[in-house]
Amino acid sequence: MSGVNIDWNRVAQEFGTPLYLYDFDHFREQFLKLKNAFKARKSIIAYAVKANSNLSVVKHFAQLGSGADCVSILEIKRALLAGVDKYKIIFSGVGKRDDEIEEALRLDILMINVESEGELQRVEEIAKKRGRPARISVRVNPNIDPKTHPYISTGLSKNKFGVDIETAKKLYLYAHKSPHLEPVGIHFHIGSQLTQLEPIREASQIVADLVRSLKSVNIDIRFFDVGGGLGIVYKDETPIDPYDYGQAILSTLSGLDLTIICEPGRFLVGNGGYFLTRVLYEKRNGEKRFVIVDGAMNDLIRPSLYQAYHKVELIGGEDGEPEPADIVGPVCESGDFLRKDVPLPPTKPGDLIVVHSAGAYGFTMASNYNSRPRVPEIALENGKIRLIRRRERFEDLIAPEIDYLI
Repeated sequence: MSGVNIDWNRVAQEFGTPLYLYDFDHFREQFLKLKNAFKARKSIIAYAVKANSNLSVVKHFAQLGSGADCVSILEIKRALLAGVDKYKIIFSGVGKRDDEIEEALRLDILMINVESEGELQRVEEIAKKRGRPARISVRVNPNIDPKTHPYISTGLSKNKFGVDIETAKKLYLYAHKSPHLEPVGIHFHIGSQLTQLEPIREASQIVADLVRSLKSVNIDIRFFDVGGGLGIVYKDETPIDPYDYGQAILSTLSGLDLTIICEPGRFLVGNGGYFLTRVLYEKRNGEKRFVIVDGAMNDLIRPSLYQAYHKVELIGGEDGEPEPADIVGPVCESGDFLRKDVPLPPTKPGDLIVVHSAGAYGFTMASNYNSRPRVPEIALENGKIRLIRRRERFEDLIAPEIDYLI
């Protein structure tokens, strides 16, 4: 977990609360660890933009040579705007619209990651109209249990993602025969927050064997996309070492000349992000203690959505014995909490609470529920802080509606 020293009182005074702060130096260290894990082979580290899509964050990785894993056409446009090379961009996702497919082909990105027979047919039809073949990969579902939260498991047959091995073979044979499709890659991703190596190695072996069978019928797969999902430390997890991760995948690729694509998101940004919120006051309902803060579930929904644990740190506080408290926000929902039953000493208005490991799926999942403006984002790099997204204003919230006001 990032151990950077930050003057939180200064940050709060300069930018207000709540806010997100990202340690760009930590981001860089994580990227290089993963890049070095595959240094023995041709590889592309394609940052999963959905984890944290701030343009400055994406640009930071682009300047390190990163590609981009995108799940919407606007994520692709973000990546291009941030300086990512178009030939390092993959378009993934289950439900791509025709206009998104057409735009992705026009932008000439590396490949479209196909998730179903129906989608393959749409890509083929659109490519036919354009008069140029579409580079594609197929997302294979190896039916491996990733041993993670069910909401972020993607590699089992009951999940909506990808196709089974036999269906994948049929899609590759079809694509190989089509003059409008160019199958260049293969993809799998069994889930997120993975902390066990064996399911990854097992999935890689299954998909690598499929590549061998495809090559035997002259289908030239050049890109082996292993997805992302490497876990991080939120509480007491033991994460997978990047070197061991690389070796596990490489051990399955004997005799294959492939460029490895890895799509990390949380691993790169999770532990380098912080959510800062301010104590408003305390409240008791009988024996139940609440510390009410200005941050809420619309800012950071992971605790409410996934029952996710985030370490919290109190800056300030009064003398006294810690006792359990729920840290809750102003949103009008019982599910609006950042932590429950966390031991805290007495707090006073103005104290600060830092929520750790908030760099991934924090701001990017934020909403304007209760007409709350989304918070600013701050970068910390080489000891200096700078604003990379301002706090939204009321005018930002109503701008799409104001022209239609009667």
